[in-house]
Amino acid sequence: MDRVHLIVQGLVQGVGFRYHTQNEAVRLGLTGYVKNLPDGTVEIVAEGPSPVVAELLDWAKQGPPAAQVKQVDITYGSANGEFGSFTIAR
Repeated sequence: MDRVHLIVQGLVQGVGFRYHTQNEAVRLGLTGYVKNLPDGTVEIVAEGPSPVVAELLDWAKQGPPAAQVKQVDITYGSANGEFGSFTIAR
């Protein structure tokens, strides 16, 4: 099991990014969260099997249709099982 921490930059707030990220993560069976940060970026923390985490990462590089992703900062780690589902955090 892997863990990935992403900071997504660009036009990613106000375009449904969190909602679509949650849908994608739930579809993939991942756990974690997505949330807007005060600086206009979106933070994603996801845990699951390596190939599935990679699918979410590939998706996040594009985002939903209204988003304009400019950059994704990625930090990899080991899953610690702290999440029971994938949520939109506040």
